[in-house]
Amino acid sequence: MKNISNKFIYTLLIVIASFTSFSLLAHGVDDATKQFLEANQGSAIFPFIYIGAKHMLTGYDHLLFLVGVVFFLFRSKDVLLYVSLFTLGHSITLLYGVFGNIAINPYIIDAIIGLSVVYKGFDNLGGFKRLFNYQPNTKIAVSIFGLFHGFGLATKIQEFQLPTDGLITNIISFNIGVEIGQFLALAMVLIVLNLWRRHSSYLGFAIMTNTALMSAGLMLIGLQLTGYFVN
Repeated sequence: MKNISNKFIYTLLIVIASFTSFSLLAHGVDDATKQFLEANQGSAIFPFIYIGAKHMLTGYDHLLFLVGVVFFLFRSKDVLLYVSLFTLGHSITLLYGVFGNIAINPYIIDAIIGLSVVYKGFDNLGGFKRLFNYQPNTKIAVSIFGLFHGFGLATKIQEFQLPTDGLITNIISFNIGVEIGQFLALAMVLIVLNLWRRHSSYLGFAIMTNTALMSAGLMLIGLQLTGYFVN
């Protein structure tokens, strides 16, 4: 039984480590996608759905935040509620950021996204209650950070100066792809967590896991701020 529990622990830690190991490259765009975005003219629904899903599945910062959000959610309706709040937030700012041409420095917005990961890990550890004797409203926090995550997605799209022809259709398709990617990633995370929750080690290693989340978030903040000052 102990060996089985350890396997689940190692699996989750490997998943978290794999998200952080991509460094800045995982949030970029590969050459093939870049060439397509720069050359595309008109509506391209399915390619943009694919690009959106791929971006979310390789967007380790978004996924780390989701891991933190669902870590202590044991009921399906709670998972649905919090993920819906996050989805609504990043959908609003993704669309608003692109169509309103709201330009935000990509390093700053990605540093804030890293901060969201630190926040959720700290919140899961009860840090606010212990240090400040105050518990922020988790639903509001998830919604607000969802807005910042959406601006992060919008910033990536704006880098390519997409033509206005078919822009609305393409951006909506990209957003649909993001939601598909989020659903697939969340499903994998929940499978691992639900398997692990069958063992007593789950709560016992909650501190280690959420500390790892905070460490990953701090690493992301450091990388982005370094990029900001260097560039």
